Amino acid sequence: MEVEIITKKDLKLFKEEMLDAIEKLLQKNNSSTSEWLRSRQVREMLNISPNTLQNLRIKGEIQYTKVGGIFLYNVTDLKETLNGKQGRDH
Repeated sequence: MEVEIITKKDLKLFKEEMLDAIEKLLQKNNSSTSEWLRSRQVREMLNISPNTLQNLRIKGEIQYTKVGGIFLYNVTDLKETLNGKQGRDH
């Protein structure tokens, strides 16, 4: 019986491949109904800092999905959240 040793490098590569595959599945399965954005894209869209986005997540004011270490935000959810906030402010 041959023994194979799995290294940390092997595990890291496996993790990266799995995260890529999961992200592709999320995008594929939801492409007809929604689009997913990463934190950087949301910050640019809303013109906010990383700390502000983090605070919105912590307070539960913005919905997100975390895949591995990546935060993903549904465009439809973001629009609904923003529309709800505008309605309360005016």
